Amino acid sequence: MKSLEIIGFKRANLDSRELTKIREEGCVPCVVYGPGLKEQVHFYSPIILFRELVYTPEVHMVALNIEGTIIKAILREAQYHPVSEMILHADFLAYSEDRPIKMEIPVSFQGTAPGVIKGGKLEIKTRTLSVKGLAKDLPDMIAVDISKLDLGKSAKVSDLTAGDYEILSSPNVTIATVGIPRALRGKKAGEDEG
Repeated sequence: MKSLEIIGFKRANLDSRELTKIREEGCVPCVVYGPGLKEQVHFYSPIILFRELVYTPEVHMVALNIEGTIIKAILREAQYHPVSEMILHADFLAYSEDRPIKMEIPVSFQGTAPGVIKGGKLEIKTRTLSVKGLAKDLPDMIAVDISKLDLGKSAKVSDLTAGDYEILSSPNVTIATVGIPRALRGKKAGEDEG
């Protein structure tokens, strides 16, 4: 899995005026918590360092460098401005190499669905799956083979085989389906009658 470093600076003052000032200076207020930490660490980091982390479908492990202290973490949640979509706040979860963590991993579609070639439309129902495993075992993305999907057929979580991690999403969850367009539905009905 890809990794990147985010440099941060501790903040002691947690009031709203301080948060506004941090944001006006082009930084993101953050917090990191989790196993191995005695208490939550509040810090801020330049917003430009988040570009690769949040404005991409890829998942990253993060090395938080907070005034020289390195904390291995994952981005747990980010809050965005409703209009500008700028990051307002980021929550990180610290992890240790020997304990499993839960993450949302993006799916990647492999192959060409025969149903799409026949005029159907690939409808993506979910773009990420919830998984659990050791950090070293988590994949960058989960491959979903759609090369056998004909018109009206679906790929479900139960069709996947996990590696050295566990897929937490329900086996009944549909990942993608090939929809039958109206024009083909009428044609199919006509063929059935004849």
